[in-house]
Amino acid sequence: MSGGPAVRVSIESSCEKQVQEVALDGTETYVPPLSMSQNLAKLAQRIDFSQGSDSEEDSAEGEPRDREWGKQEQEEEEGTVKFQPSLWPWDSVRNNLRSALTEMCVLYDVLSVVKEKKYMALDPVSQDPTAGKTPQVFQLISKKKSLAIAAQLLLKGGEKLTKSVAENQENRRQRDFNSELLRLRSQWKLRKVGDKILGDLSYRSAGSLFPHHGAFEVIKNTDIDLDKKIPEDYCPLDVLIPSDLDGSAYIKVSIQKQAPDIGDLGTVNLFRRPQKNKGSTQPWHVKLEAAQNVLLCKEIFAQLSREAVQIKSQIPHIVVKNQIISQPFPGLQLSISLCHSTSGEKKSSRASPEKSKPDNHLYVLEHNLHQMMREFHKQQLSSVVMPHPATAPFGHKRLRLAGPLAYDKTEISNLQQSEGLLEKIIKQAKHIFLRSRTARTIDSLASRIEDPQIQAHWSNINDVYESSVKVLITSQGYEQICKSIQLQLNIGVEQIRVVHRDGRVITLSHQEQELQDFLLSQMSQHQVHAVQQLAKVMGWHVLSFSNHVGLGPVESIGNASAVTVASPNGEYAISVRNGPESGCKVLVQFPRSQIKELPKSDIIQDAKWSHLRGPYKEVHWSKMEGRNFVYKMELLMAALTPCP
Repeated sequence: MSGGPAVRVSIESSCEKQVQEVALDGTETYVPPLSMSQNLAKLAQRIDFSQGSDSEEDSAEGEPRDREWGKQEQEEEEGTVKFQPSLWPWDSVRNNLRSALTEMCVLYDVLSVVKEKKYMALDPVSQDPTAGKTPQVFQLISKKKSLAIAAQLLLKGGEKLTKSVAENQENRRQRDFNSELLRLRSQWKLRKVGDKILGDLSYRSAGSLFPHHGAFEVIKNTDIDLDKKIPEDYCPLDVLIPSDLDGSAYIKVSIQKQAPDIGDLGTVNLFRRPQKNKGSTQPWHVKLEAAQNVLLCKEIFAQLSREAVQIKSQIPHIVVKNQIISQPFPGLQLSISLCHSTSGEKKSSRASPEKSKPDNHLYVLEHNLHQMMREFHKQQLSSVVMPHPATAPFGHKRLRLAGPLAYDKTEISNLQQSEGLLEKIIKQAKHIFLRSRTARTIDSLASRIEDPQIQAHWSNINDVYESSVKVLITSQGYEQICKSIQLQLNIGVEQIRVVHRDGRVITLSHQEQELQDFLLSQMSQHQVHAVQQLAKVMGWHVLSFSNHVGLGPVESIGNASAVTVASPNGEYAISVRNGPESGCKVLVQFPRSQIKELPKSDIIQDAKWSHLRGPYKEVHWSKMEGRNFVYKMELLMAALTPCP
């Protein structure tokens, strides 16, 4: 066999898992293997704890001690000859448990002997009192050595604790830095360039074309001593912003009237951020918001300066350093300034007491300008036209359509024209000035003239460039009768449109005198209209009425109006003439029969002519009793009305 060729024998390994079932299609189902707990329980079942126990040795069927000692000696002798391995794997575990049980039993016996006095009594041993005495010097030395050893142990333990606390703080700082960086990344744009972390403050994603890079760097804050207590406002993350974006900035828009009648109209501080509580937000977030606000203010002011140079107006705009000066109306000055204060200037300003907010702050203008500034970037972002086919020009689709739907030259020019940011601000400034001047004119007339009364009801819902006010001219106590004068004033940018109750429209310029003269003429007409309405209520007859009288003195403001009314029986007549400048003049016509001084005529001899009314007599209107004009007229009509 040794000389023959080697034969390869293939031995198939036995199946590791037992086959539980073989299906009809030949599929074998195996018994799942035991888990660790099941395997442990299976091995524990093989332990025979009763074998070789003390209970068996002390049982009735135990053999004599001599036989046991003889067996043990024989086993020792046989053990020298050959080694007999344990019959089962848990033999060592059983032996250890037995030895532990023995030791516990011995410990229990010792404790029971010491505790219970019936087994053993312990008596103190008398010692020589002189033998235990030692000199005090040796006692002090031994105590000193003991204290020195204890102090060294405490110092070593303290150093270990300090090192562990420092390591924990360093690990915590690292974890806090990562968490703060994650929070910063969720709110701001970050990118890694080399070993630096850079962020972006600009508005490029919103359509901004400002050339400033607006980049900031994220660093780790290491300006803290680990040995000292960490302050509550400590932040492991810090940011480095460019020097030109440091501090705070805002745009100041002020409307100033050089004439002494109105004075300064108001001031608006755009994008001025209030100081926030440090505990509510992180320091880096406050710093980044302030820097981004400075960048936005600079971008807007650069755009306004560019438009101020490009716009052609009758009065050219002036751009000086960080200020733009414009004159929307003669004598009215619009000033737009960029106010930028660095951190050093900020500290000096904090030392000085802060001034309270002025009462003439234009909140409406501030809201409108904020909305307009936000729309500026949106318009730039949406103004990008997507590519069109090369065979057609760029622009609106209707520009490329032939036929009647195509745009003409006027519509194309209107599409290409667009208002700039500065033009919108100037238009709003004009509207604010015109609205304030109108309100001041109405208030001055209402405070100066008590009869008739003028009331103004301003609308809460207004446009950016248009406001409306409803003006009512009434007499006290006669509001239901005398309400013929109702005016609707639509205040625009450069003019005021007045809509009467009957639909007539009058256009006024921005001059204050025009509006004042118009309101005075309307108040004068109101008195005549009130007499007409009162005559109808009192039963008198209206003989004539005119808003524009051509006789009498010429009024410098508007025209005079007149009305003539007669009593119910026709004996008396009252003629009223009222002018904006000349005032009111009331004349009463009496019957001829009541006039004694009337000269006799040779021509008029018949008695029927005596029923005609005689000449007019003027009434001393200032001596009449009554709180207003209509009340005096009512008393006069009541006195001239005959009793039934």
